[in-house]
Amino acid sequence: MSSGTGMRIVVTGATGNVGTSVVRLLSEDPEVASVLGLARRIPEWSPPKTDWSAVDLASEKSDVAEHFRGADAIVHLAWAFQPTHDPAATWRTNVLGSMRVFEAVAAAGVPALVHASSVGAYSPGPKDRAVDESWPTHGWPDAAYCREKAYLERALDTFERDHPETRVVRMRPAFLFKRESASEQRRIFGGRFLPGPLARPELLPFLPDIPGLRVQALHTDDAANAYRLAVRSDARGAFNLAAEPPVDAQVLGEMLGARPVRLPRTAARSAIAAAWGLHLLPASPHLFDAVLRLPLMDCTRARAELGWRPERTATEVLEEFLQGLQQGEGARTEPMRGRKVG
Repeated sequence: MSSGTGMRIVVTGATGNVGTSVVRLLSEDPEVASVLGLARRIPEWSPPKTDWSAVDLASEKSDVAEHFRGADAIVHLAWAFQPTHDPAATWRTNVLGSMRVFEAVAAAGVPALVHASSVGAYSPGPKDRAVDESWPTHGWPDAAYCREKAYLERALDTFERDHPETRVVRMRPAFLFKRESASEQRRIFGGRFLPGPLARPELLPFLPDIPGLRVQALHTDDAANAYRLAVRSDARGAFNLAAEPPVDAQVLGEMLGARPVRLPRTAARSAIAAAWGLHLLPASPHLFDAVLRLPLMDCTRARAELGWRPERTATEVLEEFLQGLQQGEGARTEPMRGRKVG
């Protein structure tokens, strides 16, 4: 700790889906004295013990180290999902911006870095069993998101070699949802004009059952608790984070009361590629390819070393998220603002 009164934590990307949950949990933790949230735009939201600074990590003019000095830990969450048609732009923000963060951690002498990696960093893997953190992290190279997450895993390998005095934690969560993220994620993946009220089970004549579409989900607050535990511990290395059960057409069909109907991969991908090519859908067909190949993750290490367990099942998470979509839910930050369409 930097003082006898508690820890000082800096959070990048503090106004997004994960950032809002991490900042809130840290601000409620009695062992945390202060939280500094970094974001491109300062929000109206002001939790206890929290200050804000406007920082654009993609800008070479940003003096990130200035904000890190005196901190006990940096939680690095900043990430841009769009524009999916301009991978050079996301590379500048996500990869080059993250590397500026890593360099600033070293320059400021911060003792701990907790980095948001992802299940998307993993190489293609099995859907019938779970893999631990030793599974290769080379991503799916055709998808910008996976390519960037995997590249940063290699950058962290070098960082840890060169700065053994810094404790590095790599969080690899599954897909993260909460009620307040519904509007943001609808805009990111479905497009700003996709009506949220369409996310109603009674409007689904059937549920597409696509081979390989079996993934894991987690409530954002449960992931944020793992970040909080990592900040307070002496843990190092990678941690998988996911809730049970794995989500596929069978699970979704039971949850929504819809009948799964087999749909070939090629048909689904062609539809997504056409919509993406016409700029009607932000989510790219390359990301769809990656999702079909993501392995299922074993979260034993997080339970054993961090004492972490998710409080909500994957189906509870998705039910809450769907309610948020229908109601246009959001939060008092620019990325999370609520908005109904249709």
